[in-house]
Amino acid sequence: MSPSRNIPTWQLRARFAAALSAMYGAEVPAYPTLVAVSAAVNAEHLATHPQARRLGSADRVTAERHGAIRVGTARELREVATLFAAFGMHPVGFYDLREAPSPVPVISTAFRPTTPEELSRNPFRMFTSVLATDDRRFFDAGLRARIQNFLARRALFDPELIAWARRVGADGGCPAAAADEFVARAVAAFALSRDPIDKAWYEELAAVSAVAADIAGVATTHLNHLTPRVLDIDELYRRMTAAGVAMIDAIQGPPAGSGTAVLLRQTSFRALAEPRRFRRVDGTVHDGTLRVRFGEVEARGVALTPAGRQRYDAAMAAPDPAAAWHLHFPGTDRELAAQQLAYYVGGDPTKPVVYEDFLPASAAGIFRSNLDGDARRTAADDDSGYSPQWLAGALDTDLRDPYALYEKAASCPP
Repeated sequence: MSPSRNIPTWQLRARFAAALSAMYGAEVPAYPTLVAVSAAVNAEHLATHPQARRLGSADRVTAERHGAIRVGTARELREVATLFAAFGMHPVGFYDLREAPSPVPVISTAFRPTTPEELSRNPFRMFTSVLATDDRRFFDAGLRARIQNFLARRALFDPELIAWARRVGADGGCPAAAADEFVARAVAAFALSRDPIDKAWYEELAAVSAVAADIAGVATTHLNHLTPRVLDIDELYRRMTAAGVAMIDAIQGPPAGSGTAVLLRQTSFRALAEPRRFRRVDGTVHDGTLRVRFGEVEARGVALTPAGRQRYDAAMAAPDPAAAWHLHFPGTDRELAAQQLAYYVGGDPTKPVVYEDFLPASAAGIFRSNLDGDARRTAADDDSGYSPQWLAGALDTDLRDPYALYEKAASCPP
């Protein structure tokens, strides 16, 4: 390969995803087990259910990952947006986890490829949350000021890396001779730091929210989870449990056995106690542990239209969503297509448009199930102004509308 040849963004994205997976596997010992079980379940499922390929080729599904990170400020959010743009990943959607049944004091977006062509090449996506420090239901004025001072002093990303990413994004790729170094430096930005943590400060934040402590109680960011995709999540859950891996209590999202797979189902193994170092008030450093990171896995189905999503929300609001499901949804792709409840390429029910995004309630449920307690939220009014418009302003770029992307994908010739 000529050293002057440009490596296009999708290939950089594939290298980035693979390198993050290798790093996370070294940091979280149960993650390689999750990946191996997912691959085995996928291979066996495709052998007995060849029609499952309509949701993605074996290579794509096996390689597919999504990650999750958390940042603290609009400045950090803009920097991470610049970095991800170099890999062809752009902000799609707005998620307000503060309003989920298990509230978390963050708002989020997902950085991902936005065209069917780029998704088919490599669909890696990063769910990215920013701390909602201006929401006084979680943070009083004094704590908010101290959080903001702490965050203003830190630098999550090397300015040289962000400047390099800006050039790569503008050029649509990176020279081959520099690609490995660029990817390695980007991956290193999300490695778990071993620097000592201010114990008193971390515990003060954790009393409000464990997620807030994970964001503003440390000087760096890191991968919170890296998620493989599986075609039969119920079978994976059974196998992981049989292998002695402690899983969370439930699979989040649509109920099992509800007919055509729609949207997203997720589960995870429980957050593990990882060794971390802490600094006491007197300056001494001691060893301890934190339970922050976990192993999530997901199963993706067909994307629902706005009308379909209204029915989904109604079904999930029922006391027993599994029992209520058939009252809201037909059981086949043909019926979903005919009633315009889901997206299919050219309206062909054999060609579903795969859901590429996330469900706020499921994301918050996963976060909550891996924490030791709920976020502390008061009854104060929320005048913070967090909204899709706020997030787009913080990013200094437009948020892509997921429905518009699905509509465009469905309008392609079959």
